[in-house]
Amino acid sequence: MNDPMDFDTLAVRAGQQRSPFGEHSEALYLTSSFVFASAAQAAARFSGEETGFVYSRFSNPTVAAFQDRLAALEGGEACVATASGMSAILATAMALMKSGEHVVSSSSIFGATVQLFTSVLAKFGIETTFVDGTDPEAWRAAVRPTTRLLFLETPSNPLTEVADIAALAAVARDAGAVLAVDNCFCTPALQQPIALGADLVIHSATKYLDGQGRVIGGAVVGRRDLVMDAIFPFLRTAGPSLSPFNAWVILKGLETLKIRMEAQSERALALARWLESHSAIERVYYPGLPSHPQHALAMRQQRAGGAIVSFDVKGGREAAWRVVDATRMISITANLGDTKSTITHPATTTHGRISADARARAGIGEGLLRVAVGLESLGDLEADLKRGLG
Repeated sequence: MNDPMDFDTLAVRAGQQRSPFGEHSEALYLTSSFVFASAAQAAARFSGEETGFVYSRFSNPTVAAFQDRLAALEGGEACVATASGMSAILATAMALMKSGEHVVSSSSIFGATVQLFTSVLAKFGIETTFVDGTDPEAWRAAVRPTTRLLFLETPSNPLTEVADIAALAAVARDAGAVLAVDNCFCTPALQQPIALGADLVIHSATKYLDGQGRVIGGAVVGRRDLVMDAIFPFLRTAGPSLSPFNAWVILKGLETLKIRMEAQSERALALARWLESHSAIERVYYPGLPSHPQHALAMRQQRAGGAIVSFDVKGGREAAWRVVDATRMISITANLGDTKSTITHPATTTHGRISADARARAGIGEGLLRVAVGLESLGDLEADLKRGLG
């Protein structure tokens, strides 16, 4: 596996190391600990003088296989897996920052991430400034001497705003800060932020990496010094670890990642075009549409528009809820990345815990709906939405 290989091959082959049994599918190692040959070996493993597995809180063969495969797909030097996407963000911030330091973040991010920055990190003396994610000059203006982390989602949740990763990488370099990009919506199948200058890529593996809504997981990929010298020690001590079983499930999901992302993106683009022509819709947010403000950037930076389509329904919350309640096939749930399409009302679900002012700054109105397009037929998706749209 030392020869360069294409993405498709890495998705099914990278990271696997067969045991003496010669298994073809990746093995699932359900063990909390590992046995040493001697006291000296145990001491060497615990100290790090000898490589090898010690305890599944921070080292497990199945988890290592997932980490190696995702690092290969993202083009990163190293990866650590975490219990969830939120724990991946928390581990990154806690490992890289200390009290008195500063984060610059896009204002258009997942509601729980806003809560993490404004409620949790603030308790530890870490301040966050939120800016327009699409305006590199706003990021540059927000930087302080204490800024250590620039954080963004691109495309963002739920409005699919697209940020210029290369431009923000330059801002981070000039500030001596780390640029971390949440790549949840695109995955490495559609976008590779490290190739565009990002230092770290963060994933909620719960979403498209698994792809079938089965397990919870997260990951951080990037430069070895940041991942292994800073984030891994935090993970080892604090313990927000990915279970071997969940790692095994996500490993199998990675095998079909590119196929799924291409097929779901194709359906999402067609659905976005249909919604844009519907009289009950005020606006559609989808990077693959020429009407999207960052369409040209998205087409340079991404291989497709992705599988998330958000749209404003005329009539506010009442009309939006009517669309949701009229569905018979699309699942009413806030999760995304599944082969089954889902629909949610962000203002009262994913972003319901943040303040009304924060929602307004992020552009999340009462009429906004988010559909994560799965693998159903386009005709059935349109028919299900048409029940509530009229």
